[in-house]
Amino acid sequence: MISWINGELVESWQTNQKFFVLINCQGLGYEIQILESLSKEQKNFFIEILSIRGVGSQIGMGILNKFSIGEVINAIKTQNKKLICSVPGIGQKMSDRLILELKNKFKSEIQFEEEKAKDEFEIKDPEINKMIEDLQLTLQSLNYKNKEIKTILPIIINEVDFLAKKENNLSFENLLKLAMNYLDKESSNIAS
Repeated sequence: MISWINGELVESWQTNQKFFVLINCQGLGYEIQILESLSKEQKNFFIEILSIRGVGSQIGMGILNKFSIGEVINAIKTQNKKLICSVPGIGQKMSDRLILELKNKFKSEIQFEEEKAKDEFEIKDPEINKMIEDLQLTLQSLNYKNKEIKTILPIIINEVDFLAKKENNLSFENLLKLAMNYLDKESSNIAS
């Protein structure tokens, strides 16, 4: 793994949710897989992930390219193995190890997230919670970006009450259609 490299950025691109750059360093071209964006917090989190036995840079980058640090911490807190396993290269045993070891490393962040969650809007119905969770995973599997999904989730959550009251029209399929309509509108607004 390359710790640092100094040179001229020639090109950057994305392939299969992986991000790459081509760096010209004294006439030599280095093609390097990178994280989509790398703040100091993400860098520290990435280093912590790599310190876990069996976790390499591909898995670390896969986690941080797919989820925000808050989402990973929330998955650790709720022991959401399904979310962790949705990252390519992570199976059941690896997700168990990640949850166990990261829970110990990020105790203070998990406590902060718990306090923050108390202040935020909360869905009390576990069935609807499950639908929203499944909706997020489905949208991610359809290659919508996490940032896009996060922007429409509050809208969807507000629509839940309306759909539930409207002739019991609340179903996963209806939520998915609604979410995709919002996401497609957002994409067309950006494109135009």
